[in-house]
Parts: sequence; C-alpha cells; structure tokens
Amino acid sequence: YRELSAEGKMPVRIYAMIGGEGALWREYLAKGPEVGEFLTVRAIKLMGDGALGSRGAALWQPYTDDKQNTGLLVTPQEVIERVSREAAAKGFQVATHAIGDRTNRIVLDAYAAALGGKNDKRFRVEHAQIVSLPDFKMFADYSVVASIQATHATSDMRWAETRLGPDRIAGAYAWRRFKSLGVPVANGSDFPVEEPDPLLGFYASFTRQDVKGAPPAGWTPDRKLTRAEALESFTLGAAYAAFEEKEKGSIEVGKLADFVVFDRDIMQAPPADVLKAKVRMTVVGGKVVFSAQ
Repeated sequence: YRELSAEGKMPVRIYAMIGGEGALWREYLAKGPEVGEFLTVRAIKLMGDGALGSRGAALWQPYTDDKQNTGLLVTPQEVIERVSREAAAKGFQVATHAIGDRTNRIVLDAYAAALGGKNDKRFRVEHAQIVSLPDFKMFADYSVVASIQATHATSDMRWAETRLGPDRIAGAYAWRRFKSLGVPVANGSDFPVEEPDPLLGFYASFTRQDVKGAPPAGWTPDRKLTRAEALESFTLGAAYAAFEEKEKGSIEVGKLADFVVFDRDIMQAPPADVLKAKVRMTVVGGKVVFSAQ
C-alpha cells in the first residue's frame, strides 16, 4: 500500500485494521496510529464468534434447529477488554466481529469496562446481527458504532428464523432500532462473503428484499432504513466510523473530491432500477480514475 501510494498508483483509500494481537499490534502500540492520505492504520480487528449460517454465532440459548449447540465464542471477554484498554490509551479503535446475541453482549461489556461511558473512541461492533433487545441501548450508552452489512439480512432471511426462533428474531438485523436510539450506523459489503457492489447493500437497506423483489413488502419491513438513511450509512456514516467525516462522506467544499456518477438518480429510481444503475465516472481526490466509454 505504501509503495503504491508513493508511486502515485494507489487507486483507492485504505482504512486498514490490524488482525488481532501479535507483533504488528505491539509495533503499532509503541508508535501510535498511522494516518495518511491513502493508507490509515488506527484500528485493531478482533473475532468474537463464528457465523450464523454455520451455527457458529455464539448465542445465549441453543439454536432452535440444533438444540445441542450454542455456537462458538472465539475471543474471551477479558482479552477483548484488555485490548480495548490498550487501544483506548494509545488512540486506536477496536472493531470486533460479533454476530450472536451472547457475543454482542460480551463485546459491549468489555467495551463498557474500557470506555466507562459516552466517548469519542468510536469502537465498532462488526455485524451486530443478533442483539438482545435490552442490549441495543448499550451501543448508545458507550458510543459504539454499529458496523453493519445490509445484504446479510436479505441473504439470511430464508433461514434466519429457523436458526433463531420467533423471540430472538426480534433483535436480528434490526438496523432501525439502532437508528431510533441515535447509534451511528456504518454500512459495508463484507466482501468476499457478499458481493462488493455497494448498490446491493444500499438496495437491501431500504427494501429488505432480494434482487428479485421478494418478499413483496420486504422481510421484517419495520426494520427498513429510509433511502436517505441507507445512503448516509454508506457515505457519511462509514466516514464517521473511520474518523474521516471531516474529509469524506459528503460532497462539499473543503472535503476530498471522492465520488461516483451514476447513469440514473438512485434516490428517485424505482427500487428494481437501482440495481441496474451503472457507474459513468469515478473520481478520487479530484482525479478521474474511471470513465465509461
């Protein structure tokens, strides 16, 4: 990344996370965050549990369709808390993969112990897929960012309730609950698990439908984001989650000229037509890096 940037060949801006504890983490703790134009390293990524599809997400109660299994907790709470304290002291952000309700609470408790209350550390929970209803408020109480990937909802909707049952599904893929509490929401693709095209996540956020338009009203439609909220989650919300909202995330004077031009207005087009939108131009730092012929 550094070599490409030095040669002026870096095509995108990278917000990189250190992959857990180890030599690289110790190196960065000693020297502090690295913030650059095309490469920033100021976060550590921890793994809390597995995935819902493989029944590896850690739950409080057994899986509805696998009564002997409560999932897999990968990183103990005391480790998450220790790393969180180290990170907070040195100006680093912690981002922890948490899908199951048990893992989300463990991560939130660890963050709470390290953070103590409202703050501007912007610790993140990656996925935040299944959250016990009382625990949503903890995101707000400790200023935790819900870093979501909306296509997970539409990919998993065919079998999610079979895994979780009717009670737990109330706190699953519940982006609207975060918004109602004022919790910052950042959206992404989770590539390579899902496709990288952000339009798929944008569409899933405000429709809760698959690419064929099913189900007609959207899955659990009370949890939809508005189209404006969906756009914000991929732009200004994502920038905020990376401490970059003053430089990125909206088109205005003084910010980096990073934007794309579509062949249609995705804020007004019928939902099915949003998925047909094509990029006509991509601009990074005011430089045209792609132009459709």
